[in-house]
Amino acid sequence: MPKQKATLKIIAKELDVSVSTVSKALRDSKEIGKETKEKVKAFAKLYNYRPNNIALSLKNRKTKTLGVIIPEIVHHFFTTVISGIESYANSQGYNVIVGLSNESFNKEVINLDTLANGSIDGFIMSVAKETLSKKDFHHLSETIDQGIPIVMFDRVIDDLGCDKVIVDDVVAAEKAVNRLIDGGCKSVGLISTKDYVNVGRLRTKGYEKALKDKGIHINEKHVCKLEDKSVSLDNFDYLELQVEEFLSTAEDIDGIFAVNEIYALTAMKAARKMGKNIPDDIQVIGFTDGVLSKHAHPPLTTVDQNGFEIGKISAKLLIERLELESEEEENYKTVVVDTKIIERETTFKLK
Repeated sequence: MPKQKATLKIIAKELDVSVSTVSKALRDSKEIGKETKEKVKAFAKLYNYRPNNIALSLKNRKTKTLGVIIPEIVHHFFTTVISGIESYANSQGYNVIVGLSNESFNKEVINLDTLANGSIDGFIMSVAKETLSKKDFHHLSETIDQGIPIVMFDRVIDDLGCDKVIVDDVVAAEKAVNRLIDGGCKSVGLISTKDYVNVGRLRTKGYEKALKDKGIHINEKHVCKLEDKSVSLDNFDYLELQVEEFLSTAEDIDGIFAVNEIYALTAMKAARKMGKNIPDDIQVIGFTDGVLSKHAHPPLTTVDQNGFEIGKISAKLLIERLELESEEEENYKTVVVDTKIIERETTFKLK
């Protein structure tokens, strides 16, 4: 094996032991036998292992505080997830610190580094769009390699070794599109993210599956993939322009499935600008049952993502891993949370 920058995970793999065993051996824990300690220390010395002092301080000094990193605060979904995290964490004697990436890769990295200064025990996070676009996950894998637990929710990295909490985006989208078709829509349009965002890609898949199963041709002109990387007033104006252009070139659309609340409300605004009535001329279903959905005009029919439950489960998984005494840290879980459609006034009532 050539010399390389060793990590706890590399050492564990080479010696056929767990990451936890390597970490404890390097800290001279009484739980690890003398022979194993000597092997681990010799290997670490040979391959120039240098512990991340910030990571070690985080791992060794329990603070009963969880770090949460979210992409944005304007979407109601993320605020409900935080509420769920806090509810469960507080009940278990843990506090919560929240960092905002604002959909930026650099801010996500900075947040991770800033929070990992010894003041928290582990992370719960949803990945920024720019991180997904760049496909650069080194800051996440390095954190995990140092033995710091991460739980991901909503936007997750499939290949990253950590616990995850998601909804079945394909099934949820399929239900939403079928609801539009059952409500009389003949030409259902999709407003989604670019495919590098996993939830947008999966919800697109559900949209396509629903149409195929009903024997409906998928018209590329009915699919709008929005360029949406930042959270700012200028970006919202740009989203509106993109949606207006989309609807003006696909005037036969009589139903819209939007993959989040903001996109759905933007579509409603654009449709009204074109003189269309909702739901008489065009029916709309969004995703995530937020405050904006309830108070839109008319109130928006939407897929309830159950963010509070996602938050509670995420906190439970992280706290269980932090308090895990066994060495089964690589038996990671993916928990799928149920969704349901909240019926409001942007769709016709089914007969």
